[in-house]
Amino acid sequence: MPVPLLSRRHLLFGTPLFAAAARPVIRKLTTRKHTIQNRDYLFLEVETDGGIIGLGEGSISGRVEIVEQAIQWFTPFLVGKDPGGIEDHWNRNYYELSRYRDGSVLMTALAAVDIALWDIEGKRLGEPVWRLMGAADRKPMRVYYSHWSHDLERRTPERLAELAASTRQAGWSCVKWVLPKGGSETGRLRRLVAEVEAVRRGGGPDLEIALEMWETFTVRSAIEFARAVAPFHPLFIEEPTWRETPQALGEIASKSPVALAAGEGLVSRYDFKHLLDAKGAQILQPDVIHCGGITEIRKIASLGELYGAEMAPHMYYGPVAHVASLQSMAAVRSFLIQEWDARMEPVFTGITRGSFPLAKNGHVTLPDRPGLGIEMDWAELDRRFPYRAQSLRPPGGR
Repeated sequence: MPVPLLSRRHLLFGTPLFAAAARPVIRKLTTRKHTIQNRDYLFLEVETDGGIIGLGEGSISGRVEIVEQAIQWFTPFLVGKDPGGIEDHWNRNYYELSRYRDGSVLMTALAAVDIALWDIEGKRLGEPVWRLMGAADRKPMRVYYSHWSHDLERRTPERLAELAASTRQAGWSCVKWVLPKGGSETGRLRRLVAEVEAVRRGGGPDLEIALEMWETFTVRSAIEFARAVAPFHPLFIEEPTWRETPQALGEIASKSPVALAAGEGLVSRYDFKHLLDAKGAQILQPDVIHCGGITEIRKIASLGELYGAEMAPHMYYGPVAHVASLQSMAAVRSFLIQEWDARMEPVFTGITRGSFPLAKNGHVTLPDRPGLGIEMDWAELDRRFPYRAQSLRPPGGR
């Protein structure tokens, strides 16, 4: 069949040769709760009338049921709409639906929706999300082994040194652990410094160390601790004091010989601007499922770049969150490293039909499949990990 000649009008005004495909619309939102070990997880499916299903995640410690209600509150404002135009969805859901719009619960619900919409868009276009973020290829991205010594029995400097040596031998280049509490301030400081020294000795100069201080220090004791561990060259110390006090973090950062990291509990670029203006962190740790999703974490990265801050996103949650966070960083120039819950890799592999990417030599290579590139096995989750509300706290502090 001969190809029709294009008239001058076709060339000037771009009349399409083929009719555009009908745009999909959102048909329904489905939430799913599961408990794995001592953590509760909340996943989201956003289904379109064309059969594409986007995956999101709204896990949050102790509050998944409240986030689930918040997602249901968003639902009438999403059903019947084109899932594309993700920025428009974000702006409407954040700015227009209520003037009481922020907080960890609402921003986690918003993030779950945002991540699912990016997954849909990637699947619709046949491209991975990292490609939509502007990355040219799926280069390996650096991650660190989080909660690294959590399961260690007989916690002694000698055991930590042995674990560090075996971890480095396994290919990891950076580990992080939560600094144990307990005892007097002086005794704790002495014990923690001994731990850091042991890990440096066992892991050698090429195993980087990150220290989760868990908001358990004062300004004074945090500065003392930073100076004491500086000879062992930690990569960073994380949130030494309350995240609500950026000016206190700024004072610590100004006197610490070790870089400060913070931000896992901050939920928007506005919160991060306060932290950056106070010079409270050289390394930013937004969590993609608490800070409003892929759309917002990219804005936080751009904001941080203006202040010279690097990105090391927080990650403690499920497979959707892990992959969404790393996809969002694929083209971020200031990306340093991402938290990676390596202990959960076998579980995540089992509940994603083997589609969850695994760390190798301290790096993760993202999937090349469309969207987020992972597939959840809900039947396996239902069978192995029914929801038990494990992280809910009973009244009375019991």
